[in-house]
Amino acid sequence: MAERTVFLGRLPRRERGWVTEQLRNETVGGALLLIAAVFALIWSNSRWSTGYSDLASLEVGPSAIGLHLSLETWAADALLAMFFFVVGLELKHELVVGSLSRAREAVVPVAAALGGMALPAVIYTVVNTTMADGQPRGWGIPMATDIAFALAVLAIVGRRLPIALRAFLLTLAVVDDLGAITVIAVFYSHGIHLWWLVGAIALFVAYAIAQRLRLRTPLLYVPLGLLAWYCLFQSGVHATIAGVVLGLLTRVKTDPGEKISPVDRLSHLLHPLSAGVCVPLFAFFAAGVNVRSIGLLTAFTTPVAIGIIAGLVIGKPIGVLSASWATARFTKARLSVDLRWRDVFAVGLLAGIGFTVALLIAGLAFPDQGVMLDSAKASVLAASVVAALIATVALRSRNRHYAALHDREEVDPLDSDGPA
Repeated sequence: MAERTVFLGRLPRRERGWVTEQLRNETVGGALLLIAAVFALIWSNSRWSTGYSDLASLEVGPSAIGLHLSLETWAADALLAMFFFVVGLELKHELVVGSLSRAREAVVPVAAALGGMALPAVIYTVVNTTMADGQPRGWGIPMATDIAFALAVLAIVGRRLPIALRAFLLTLAVVDDLGAITVIAVFYSHGIHLWWLVGAIALFVAYAIAQRLRLRTPLLYVPLGLLAWYCLFQSGVHATIAGVVLGLLTRVKTDPGEKISPVDRLSHLLHPLSAGVCVPLFAFFAAGVNVRSIGLLTAFTTPVAIGIIAGLVIGKPIGVLSASWATARFTKARLSVDLRWRDVFAVGLLAGIGFTVALLIAGLAFPDQGVMLDSAKASVLAASVVAALIATVALRSRNRHYAALHDREEVDPLDSDGPA
């Protein structure tokens, strides 16, 4: 009889090291993200709010090639392309050599991520199709999880959370990001220009060939990446898609004599730039919602706001828990003996912290609807704070147990907690 797969069991030592490094970078980035968002909120709701608006709408760049854009647009289309490039690198690692490379072990966390995306979207859609003045177009907003924000919360209240639960949260966020990118590409692109798209695809192929030929010079890859981004920007497909595609095309397996793969080398090099500069700057330009101009009551009582808050705070944890439990039962996976399903629910609450990608999709869903866009952004921020507070209570209630597991992990050399 085949051994049952262990869900949330101990990770192999090499994978634990990789996950720990990713989480460390994200935690620092999360702190910077929160500082940038709070600063933007304070500025945009102060007597000097026009200065914030003027800065966000300031246009720079060469107009001859269609890149005379506002700083807000540069942040959303260019800086987040770097963020999604790093996401693509992480996803490639996970798919080929990480936790998602082993199908039996990947099925439960992937199902959890899908459940955590689907239920919030359904809740939002139901709310906005049954209430007056509903806006169903924003259904993609509550799907995303912000790993940096979530880990910033963990750094305060759950520093000794077992590595398996941290890795589970990372997997949820990475799969969420892939789902969000797919949603953006399919549902929030507009006016596709075929030849620009063909040009972008040709550049992606050239990048993949260069990877197969083991070429390493940045003098080749930087121009290729910039041109691919530009072609996709002009094609009508959201330019951030270029980042994740290039990340997925990067080689992850090492050659004989090679100490580190291109994926891991680039992730190590660029992750601090993405988490420490690109995402905080995007947060600064995206989070500046002038709540005074639309009224606090209006901001949080529109169908859009209700759908987003209910989707993130209620839909996320229930979707993650129910999909995990059902899939584990169907596949006869065994939850690690050290953990309980309430721990999975707590991670689901953390997954309800949607920020970076949620704000991006809000801008794409309501590009010319000022009040609706501000309401969507304000509700993303509010839902993230509420989810963080509830997650804090859930994690605090298990702190002593988590601390014991963490201490055991530090001294126990075993690579796993049982057969997988």
